[in-house]
Amino acid sequence: MSWNDIWNAMFGGLPDYGAILELVANSVWAGAILGLVGGLIGVFVMQRDMAFAVHGISELSFAGAAAALLFGFDVVTGSIIGSIIAAAMIGWLGARARDRNSIIGVLMPFGLGLGILFLSLYNGRSANRFSLLTGQIVSVQSGQLGWLAGISIVVLLGLLLVWRPLRFDSLDPQGAAARGVPVRAVSLLFMLLLGLIVAVSVHIIGALLVMALLVTPAAAAMRIAAGPLAVPLLAALFGLVSAVGGIMLAIAGTLPVSPYITTVSFVIYLVCRAVGARRDRVSRAE
Repeated sequence: MSWNDIWNAMFGGLPDYGAILELVANSVWAGAILGLVGGLIGVFVMQRDMAFAVHGISELSFAGAAAALLFGFDVVTGSIIGSIIAAAMIGWLGARARDRNSIIGVLMPFGLGLGILFLSLYNGRSANRFSLLTGQIVSVQSGQLGWLAGISIVVLLGLLLVWRPLRFDSLDPQGAAARGVPVRAVSLLFMLLLGLIVAVSVHIIGALLVMALLVTPAAAAMRIAAGPLAVPLLAALFGLVSAVGGIMLAIAGTLPVSPYITTVSFVIYLVCRAVGARRDRVSRAE
């Protein structure tokens, strides 16, 4: 393949950009909402050292979506069911980090294997199979947009409702328990909210790459900020730019949306890491 072929695959749709943008308007809105909420919840994912859990939940979400595809019901519903089951198991059984990691390590290959089994039995369009792993830019229909937005709003409201005890538990779990915070209930609720947003993310970016929106924006924000307000706001902004920016770039090409979103997210992280490292060197020099 020549460089010209690669360029055309990535950006060859530019002459019809406006028409294609209208076609994927629902995906742009869904991506914007997902980027904002994913960035916010990603802060707690990082604080609780649960990046591995995101990937574990996504595997069960993938299995649920693949089962929905095979048996002919709504893919979003299937991915939500799979995510909730995984999140509930991790939240209830994995109160301690060691237990949590072992549970996730067991769930991940099981979920991935189950999903591959369902996809192998599915005789429909191959593009439908591929989109579960890597996302599909035109996958959000008008009827689904309301559900995706509604789920994201539920997650946002849930986060705001438990923000203070969740933050306390994330930064100092022993202190939170000593002060009477119901840490097990808070942990379980957080995992359920995480499961919901992972299910939505799988529908947009695919099961293999959900961490690009639920981990990387928050990791980038924490490299250049430390305040209780600055980090969530920056994480939400980075998530929004990654999701919408990736979709807007993907419109111009013929490739899946996920490589664009992950690249934008990774570039933001690299820039923030460089800025943070430079600031640290200046501080030490002073």
